[in-house]
Amino acid sequence: MTVKKQYINGKWELSQSNHEREIINPFNQEVIATVTESDETDAARAIKVARKTFDETDWKDLPTIERANIVRKIAAFIERDKEELAELETLDTGKTVEESRWDMDDITNVFRFYADIADKDGGELIDSPIPNTMSRVVYEPVGVCTQITPWNYPLLQASWKLAPALVAGNTLVMKPSEITPLTTIKVFELMEEAGVPSGVANLVLGAGHTVGSVLSESEDVDLVSFTGGLETGKKVMQAATSNVKHVALELGGKNPNIIFADADLDIAVDGALNGVFFHAGQVCSAGTRLIVEESIHDAFVEMLIKRVKNIRLGNGFDEDTEMGPLISEEHLNKVIHYVEKGKEEGAKLLVGGSQPEEATLQDGFFYLPTVFTDCQSDMYIVQEEGFGPVMTIETFTTEEEAITLANDSRYGLSGGVQTNDLHKAERCVNQMRMGTVWVNEYNVYFPEAPWGGYKQSGFGRELGKPGLDEYRVQKHILTNLAPESMNWFGASE
Repeated sequence: MTVKKQYINGKWELSQSNHEREIINPFNQEVIATVTESDETDAARAIKVARKTFDETDWKDLPTIERANIVRKIAAFIERDKEELAELETLDTGKTVEESRWDMDDITNVFRFYADIADKDGGELIDSPIPNTMSRVVYEPVGVCTQITPWNYPLLQASWKLAPALVAGNTLVMKPSEITPLTTIKVFELMEEAGVPSGVANLVLGAGHTVGSVLSESEDVDLVSFTGGLETGKKVMQAATSNVKHVALELGGKNPNIIFADADLDIAVDGALNGVFFHAGQVCSAGTRLIVEESIHDAFVEMLIKRVKNIRLGNGFDEDTEMGPLISEEHLNKVIHYVEKGKEEGAKLLVGGSQPEEATLQDGFFYLPTVFTDCQSDMYIVQEEGFGPVMTIETFTTEEEAITLANDSRYGLSGGVQTNDLHKAERCVNQMRMGTVWVNEYNVYFPEAPWGGYKQSGFGRELGKPGLDEYRVQKHILTNLAPESMNWFGASE
């Protein structure tokens, strides 16, 4: 099996240490690839290359439309190779191949969106209060950017960082999750094909505690963008103080989905399932915390449980599969512990709560779709992100109580409101402290809308124009059109 390589300064190469890592299919634990294992030396060298390229080449000075044209080519190549990329993503993550195809469409749209808007905002003129002066604001690239992406949506999350960084004129070093690097490697091949100059985009493939630490700490880095867990995000933020670099963090959430009694129950149940069980609940915005009006609790739960029991687990390449495995044995054990914690706290287990017994699933990291009711706001399983196919249900009796429960979290990434009363929905949305709130919908994204969280879900925004602004800095330029001497210092005899 050919070893897949890192990409530094326009060259595909093995790591300095020659260490390797096997990439495992979570469906059956088969080795699907072997990749070189980058270390601190590789990361430092990649940063040095990105620094030199930014400082000494004309990449940042190219007309924006030229960089946008390169990014547009990348989008075309992703569209061309959609099926290959989708299959790699499913092998890498275990999700259904149909979900992976949706991801590839979204990724193509992200690259096209940033290619389309890149040259539409070159700055602005400001009315200067000083006579005979011209005041303007221009945008410039931040500089050298390091980008650390998670394992659950490897290429989608990478696209949110790569596309705006490139069109803005930055250089970068990306580190995908060490357990799901395959589609990111493929897209770097497509970036090379599209004409991204050597040294502009670099790829290292090591673990977070080694390579990731260098990418966060280096004083040659101007911005670090990290998507992942809260505790790691805190370490990234602390490391970034070495040179007060820009930081963008997306750290997940524990996301509420409020179901009011006047909602269409069939639609609300369907939305609740969609909000939790895609990719086995391994979604940062998963609506795993259902908050249901008490008067409809029993009817809603009955409809929900009936459908949860029918969810088909299996190989992501099988057309009948609705939910694949968890990403790894380590993560499976975390979900098992999470569910056991819920049982100990006194939550009522309605369905799931164990690994499946089917012989065809025994080699994979599967866990049954799980639902708890009789949950209280202070329970561990209500407050902490489980990142698995586990749903909790709380109840409320008033609108005010629903909002209070929804906001009772250290996270603030996303949330939902299901109701046919749009006035009520608007009142709730205005008070919910989250970066995205869906009304009669859940887990819908598109490149035009910004994405990010409140509170400990992080700061900064990806997607939309704000996602481009993360990779640009503003410069104010004042030009005196009629300069005169002030004769303030040393003019008198």
